[in-house]
Amino acid sequence: MSVATSTPDSTAADDPIVGALKQSFGDQAVLEQSTLTGMPVLWVSREILTEALSFLRDVPEPFDMLYDLSAIDERLRSNRRGLPASDFTVFYQLLSITRNRDIMLKVALHEEDLTLPTSVSLYPNANWYEREVWDMFGIDFRGHPHLARILMPPTWNGHPLRKDHGARATEFDPYTLTVEGQDIEQEALRFKPEDWGMQRAQADTEFMFLNLGPNHPSAHGAFRIVLQLNGEEIVDCVPDIGYHHRGAEKMGERQTWHSYIPYTDRVDYTGGVMNNFPYILAVEKLAGIQVTERAQTIRIMMAELFRISSHLLFLGTYLQDLGAMSPVFYTFTDRQKSYEVIEAITGFRMHPAWFRIGGVAQDLPRGWDRLMQGFVDWMPKRLREYERAMMENAIVRERTRHIAAYTTRDALAWGITGPNLRATGCDFDLRKTRPYSGYEKFDFEVPLGSNGDAFDRGQLRIEEMRQSLRIIQQCIDHMPDGDYKADHPLTTPPPRERMLQHIETLITHFLQVSWGPVLEPNESQQMVEATKGINSYYLTSDGNTMSYRTRIRTPSFPHLQQIPAVMRGGFVPDLIAHLGSIDFVMADVDR
Repeated sequence: MSVATSTPDSTAADDPIVGALKQSFGDQAVLEQSTLTGMPVLWVSREILTEALSFLRDVPEPFDMLYDLSAIDERLRSNRRGLPASDFTVFYQLLSITRNRDIMLKVALHEEDLTLPTSVSLYPNANWYEREVWDMFGIDFRGHPHLARILMPPTWNGHPLRKDHGARATEFDPYTLTVEGQDIEQEALRFKPEDWGMQRAQADTEFMFLNLGPNHPSAHGAFRIVLQLNGEEIVDCVPDIGYHHRGAEKMGERQTWHSYIPYTDRVDYTGGVMNNFPYILAVEKLAGIQVTERAQTIRIMMAELFRISSHLLFLGTYLQDLGAMSPVFYTFTDRQKSYEVIEAITGFRMHPAWFRIGGVAQDLPRGWDRLMQGFVDWMPKRLREYERAMMENAIVRERTRHIAAYTTRDALAWGITGPNLRATGCDFDLRKTRPYSGYEKFDFEVPLGSNGDAFDRGQLRIEEMRQSLRIIQQCIDHMPDGDYKADHPLTTPPPRERMLQHIETLITHFLQVSWGPVLEPNESQQMVEATKGINSYYLTSDGNTMSYRTRIRTPSFPHLQQIPAVMRGGFVPDLIAHLGSIDFVMADVDR
């Protein structure tokens, strides 16, 4: 499957799908909202929500992916002129691969009636998203198969993303855990198969229920998956997440636009500045900042370097999960080489938090091109060696060929993006289909798989590293001159030489460091092709020095939700291979 390249605009008036919705449901049921999200944003009534979602899913060139589903507590928001009265708003972002378009539907809810119909029958990945909205906001989805906490412990009181819920430890009583309290918490974690519609026995077979994790090497973090087994065959399984949840979205409501940047690094902690990218671009939309060509190129170069670093980590641990002990030492050696370049340029390694609103933290140091060229020259022969020693290995092929395979249609239904989607043959890479930060100026290819299996997911990432090297080489050869930061009052901090010479610049610096910049009320969103799939930040500004609502949509969250659909009828060793092939980190899942 391939798509036409286009750049979505924010004008809904001339969008044919908006016209079709209005024709089907009437102007009273569909209210357009002007935003900086780059997509039509439409308010619909609760009564027609299911019909509207069904309409969009079934139109020619359908909106075949529920990309995101979340909510916002509107009760303290000051700037809502022209919007429907709402205490809580639930939004649905749908994505059409063939149209290369998004659309967002919003539903207004009042505090005394926080209920909506479930959308699981239309989009199966709505299951976890609706559970998250219930967990964080207390909004009920009628007909949901198992509406329970997903990120917070089962014993948690309150809904953390409501505005009346505390954001800091000092807003709660001191934490204590008695022996009795520990017993209560442990009992709450006990898995009860009946709650998930599972049987303990069938005919003359008694099923075994096995906890894999939350502390297990192949779980790649604090992740628990409960397996219903008939011998080694997986009858069913239930992923259990939330052990790594730190409230990253809540933190976005208490940090200034600038001071939140380091928090983004810790979401996909293997992606480094790739996490800064969508957040920074979304803030720049709100601020109206145009970034210089030099800053754009530097950002692309560093993001692609982190893509290689992340894929090397994936490759080594993936092969380790399959039983090969040596590869991880080789890939970590090459990863160390990438970190030497990253550290020389940014001053840090894993979490440089180096991108800034309007540019990057500092210009490239002298000799950066020699260091980067050395890495680019080193890697190609290593990648070929990895292919010969790993992916062409007979045991690896036997363990991964046609294992945990799924189709493009299945991937879209579960919200799968990035290499895991392209492994099915779907040609959808935001760097090509919706170029951002100047990617349209670069010459590179989008690697595709054909079988959508564990082998293709591994091989594809090796090809992606080759293309990243190709992009970095173009950055080295054609790095533009000019400033590394936009000359705009909302960038931070101003260049030091100007700050020391002009009192107006010094005042701006003082205000932005102590208070942070004030951004006009609006909403913006930016999606990027991150290391593990599409990552995006959806920001709501209420005309303040910090975000009113920060929504982080990460790729790993839906990737883990798909596991049961892929693994039913498989075997335990196949599950381990599949977990390794997904390439996830739990901070990216739990936030």
